[in-house]
Amino acid sequence: MDRTKIPQTDSIQELADFWDTHDLTDFEDELEEVSESVFDSTVSVQLAPEELEAIETLAKSRGISPANLIREWVVERIDQVHVRN
Repeated sequence: MDRTKIPQTDSIQELADFWDTHDLTDFEDELEEVSESVFDSTVSVQLAPEELEAIETLAKSRGISPANLIREWVVERIDQVHVRN
């Protein structure tokens, strides 16, 4: 018997529609454990080359990635704004 495969899509709606009509236990042989979040939220920010270079230098001096440094700054700023309001 040829059975349906799990859709290979990023569409939440398509996946929801699929799982509304299928049982996860029927696909155990196709499942795999992942160690990273599948639904990360990301934002792109345009930076001038010298701004990126400064961030990379600062991040390296702290032993963290530029993305983690930027995230720290954003979280700190959000905390500051929330404290004042």
